[in-house]
Amino acid sequence: MKLYVTRHGQTQYNIEVRICGRANVRLTEKGISQAHELAQSMQDTDVDLIISSPLVRAKETADIVGAAIGVPVEVDDRLAERDYGVIDGTYEGTPGFMEQWVQFGYQYPEGESLLKVVQRVYNFLDDIKQRYADKKVMVISHGGVCRVINSYFESLDNEDFFKFNLGNCKVLQYDL
Repeated sequence: MKLYVTRHGQTQYNIEVRICGRANVRLTEKGISQAHELAQSMQDTDVDLIISSPLVRAKETADIVGAAIGVPVEVDDRLAERDYGVIDGTYEGTPGFMEQWVQFGYQYPEGESLLKVVQRVYNFLDDIKQRYADKKVMVISHGGVCRVINSYFESLDNEDFFKFNLGNCKVLQYDL
């Protein structure tokens, strides 16, 4: 299996450096343009299937790419970004945010812990390895989920795990 992992296109929250977990923010004009550029770059990859997060910014990106390259888009809830609960939509400079963000077991009020995100994303990866063993699959998701996917394939210490950042509409490729 060949796996292409992509983060959604730019949103207003990305510009404003806001915490964007489950908030359903749309792509900016630049984000839409990035998605079209991504589609162009994927033309010759023979992707069989796109699996997207259910959140609007990822689904918009996936729909643009899928339509351009003629590939079906499935949605999987396990690819949703971390639920930041009551702090979703606040700014990343919010006091205490970074200290809590790097604690795998910390759960924001009305949100979820990073450990729960790791569990659901690893479950997703184990599942698609079996279901699509002979396919080329593209995943379109979020920065936090892409970080977790990268950790599935790379042996990283905590510092390198949290340093990893996949830009909007950038692609990583993994062989399973």
